[in-house]
Amino acid sequence: MRYLLDQRSYDEMLKQTSHPRDCYVRGHEYCHHLYIDGVKYTVARAVYACMKEAQAKNDTDAMLHLQMHISDLERLISAARARGENVQALRLLGDPPPSDEEARPQLDNSFMPKVPQTIEETGLNRTFLTEHFLRILYNKGRATGREIAATMGVLYQIIEPIITDLRNVEQIDIIGQRGYGDINYEYVLTIRGHEAAQAALDKTQYVGPCPVVLDDWIASVKAQTVRHVKVTRRNIRDAFEGLVMDESILNMVGPAVNSASSVMLFGYPGNGKTTIAERITHLMGDDIFIPYTVYADGAIIKFYDAVIHEPPRRPWDEEIEYDRRWVRISRPVVIVGGELTLEQLNLIYNETSKIYEAPFQMKANCGIFLIDDFGRQQVRVFDLLNRWIVPLEKRYDYLNTVTGQKIQIPFDQLIMFSTNLDPKDLGDDALLRRIKFKIEIIDPTEEQWREIWKIMCNVRKVPYDDRSIDYLVAKWFRADGRPFRMCQPRDILDQLISIARYNMETPLLTADLLDAACLSYFPSKEKKNFGAKVRLDL
Repeated sequence: MRYLLDQRSYDEMLKQTSHPRDCYVRGHEYCHHLYIDGVKYTVARAVYACMKEAQAKNDTDAMLHLQMHISDLERLISAARARGENVQALRLLGDPPPSDEEARPQLDNSFMPKVPQTIEETGLNRTFLTEHFLRILYNKGRATGREIAATMGVLYQIIEPIITDLRNVEQIDIIGQRGYGDINYEYVLTIRGHEAAQAALDKTQYVGPCPVVLDDWIASVKAQTVRHVKVTRRNIRDAFEGLVMDESILNMVGPAVNSASSVMLFGYPGNGKTTIAERITHLMGDDIFIPYTVYADGAIIKFYDAVIHEPPRRPWDEEIEYDRRWVRISRPVVIVGGELTLEQLNLIYNETSKIYEAPFQMKANCGIFLIDDFGRQQVRVFDLLNRWIVPLEKRYDYLNTVTGQKIQIPFDQLIMFSTNLDPKDLGDDALLRRIKFKIEIIDPTEEQWREIWKIMCNVRKVPYDDRSIDYLVAKWFRADGRPFRMCQPRDILDQLISIARYNMETPLLTADLLDAACLSYFPSKEKKNFGAKVRLDL
């Protein structure tokens, strides 16, 4: 807690035209906090002024809140006087301002998968590696030892004894050489080798990098956990730079990220709930390593997903030595919507390839799992939350294989539910209790909305004009009582540019183009019957 005692701080607070919601007792009443460079302070003179105002109004709720501040302040003053300090000369009481290191903590991911030097260090048995070698050679037709080792993601010295064994049992043969040394011998399958390869393919048709054993992957999740993330008011501003966002929303999102548990973002559509989830990964520090596949009790689980797992944000030196069965990615953001079913939260078995596909929550480990349009999934809210009672509380989950085996996996992710439904309509208190943070994403103010227009006009290379926005607000918003949404400037501007291109004219914020864009963007307020019926309660 930090208290500013001087008159100048009080004057500075009064000069500011707007403050975040948490600067007030409630709504926009009794402002008594001030943010300076992302750090929150309580303004002592404002506290006493607000208390006087609350007493005059007999506002017991406000007096209760303000009296807590007064009690804390008086305790700090007494402690300062006991230390022999001159309180009249002090500007600040309480915690000192944070250092730059405290304000912008960096999560340094030091995990690096060590290159295995022997078969034992891979965690895989010799039989599996031999069969994997045969499957790869079967698919390639002919390949050098160097090529097969690269495909398996291991050093040549690991497969060298396997090559010797296969040659001894006459399952492979040398057909040529593409350079110097044994590593460049070119191999093909013999008749016996084809039979052995077919038997190996009957078990599984996977032919990519060798899997990482389950225990090694679990250890990597613990080393790269989201629970090491530390968010402050200052570094969250850095992560959300370029976005117009109410400060009070950031002040709720930050603690939710620090908790690394579960968050519900609710509010009207188009106010940036999905964007918030994507920006949060910027707070999570370095990129991470994940395995291409995981080996668990005989099951091969395809883990890496090029659609979900994006390349590293930071430059990476590919010459650095690490286990090539792993791939470096950005912290994952897995987004699912109304198509989500309960079956997709378990291992998905491919009968043809005999390979499992990892479920969404497994792929989201060390990152974010966002369930968009929560409450509109094909699965009931009750069933979905009931499925996750254990993961949300215990931080681990159970998956089932087709053989009936249970596999315990980490549930190390910030899980986010985004909805435009009221949380009370989604479940009772017992269910909603599982979701720790519930944050309303409010509509922007007109000032914030206009600021978004300036940003989007700059991005889309369309000249900004205050007069045009005044016209837009007067005709299409105030006249119809239409609320402002974060997405509107971008969407309307894109409509306008498309129309201007069709008209073969320069995109400008003219009355004609704005009217045409809004006419095709906003539905008519007049309800019409076109002879069809739709059910919205499915």
